[in-house]
Amino acid sequence: MNYWLDLFTGTTWREFRDGGADISGFRKRQAAIAKRVQQGDIFLCYLTGVMRWVGALEIQGPTSDMRRIWKEKDFPVRFAVRPLVILEPEHGVPMEELGGKVEFYASSKDKGKFKGIVRSSLNAMQQKDGELILRLLRKAEEAPISRPVDPKKLARKAALYRVEPKKGKGRRSTLVSIPENEVTPPSPSPDAQESGEPATTRHVEIQYQLLTLGAELGLDIWVARNDRGRKWSGTALGSLPKMLDELPTQFNEATTRTIELIDVLWLSGNSIVAAFEVECTTSIYSGLLRMSDLLALQPNLDISLYLVAPDDRRDKVEQELLRPTFSLREKPVAKICGFLPFSVLCDKLAGIRKLGLSASLKPTFLKTTAEFFGPDESSVPRAD
Repeated sequence: MNYWLDLFTGTTWREFRDGGADISGFRKRQAAIAKRVQQGDIFLCYLTGVMRWVGALEIQGPTSDMRRIWKEKDFPVRFAVRPLVILEPEHGVPMEELGGKVEFYASSKDKGKFKGIVRSSLNAMQQKDGELILRLLRKAEEAPISRPVDPKKLARKAALYRVEPKKGKGRRSTLVSIPENEVTPPSPSPDAQESGEPATTRHVEIQYQLLTLGAELGLDIWVARNDRGRKWSGTALGSLPKMLDELPTQFNEATTRTIELIDVLWLSGNSIVAAFEVECTTSIYSGLLRMSDLLALQPNLDISLYLVAPDDRRDKVEQELLRPTFSLREKPVAKICGFLPFSVLCDKLAGIRKLGLSASLKPTFLKTTAEFFGPDESSVPRAD
């Protein structure tokens, strides 16, 4: 018997239950991996956004039953299932209860690791991990504990936005999806670990430093919509001076939705002059995808992009930047997005403040500090 991840939003979980809780469906692109799923295997159901385990389904086998269950999507790769455990979201098992107990969430010092497995349905799970989750689900069913659930996160669904292209022959509007961040607590900074201060994180520290520098440069600032309540030295990021309550309105809805999730923005008037993604525990790939989405939605946007990450992740940053999806673009992301190691950025900021240079600097000064990757095109052999 194998265990497989079955992802739901609060909306699709409700629709699944309203539809009889006897069919689970997946996207067409998952048809190949679905062939590995066998009768008697178990789907473990996880609610994204609220981060709760809410069900276990015994797989009866593939089904051709295509009745309408989900409103937004068909999910045509379908299995007949028999519910073993079905929980209300408020009675679900919180992901945090698995810290240090399962392979994909190895320890409390590696709190972002579990994201790798909850990124897509039909990820196979270790036998012992699946057995533990099933036991916790049965325990939660027998002795339910009610924990509040954010209704906005519970009601979340994969939003679609229509993007109208620039004028041109044969161009058509298209629908795009802007995914939410799967929020996880970043790892503590060395200073926070030494002081024993529980809520401070290296990620929040770097955001704070970038935001305050932007304000010192005389710019307006923006922090990711889901990070506004996070605090550094007792100050909520969303309450810092020069912090905008709303972004400029000249962008379409899809672009605005993407920009709102970027970790730090510097703005001058209605123009974004720099964007920063801070990657501590999350995949380098996720930050680059947001940058790439922004460039795809607004190809003529002229802003400075930076990926800020620990020094020892330099090779990983370079590897991800040179992926074909980022490098085989008209404007390769590697030539636009610079890498700023934590130590280099912090040393630079300390020097600027010590000399009192903030007011005299232009926002583009970090371009000479950041490292840009990508080979010399003249030395690269042609693929054809």
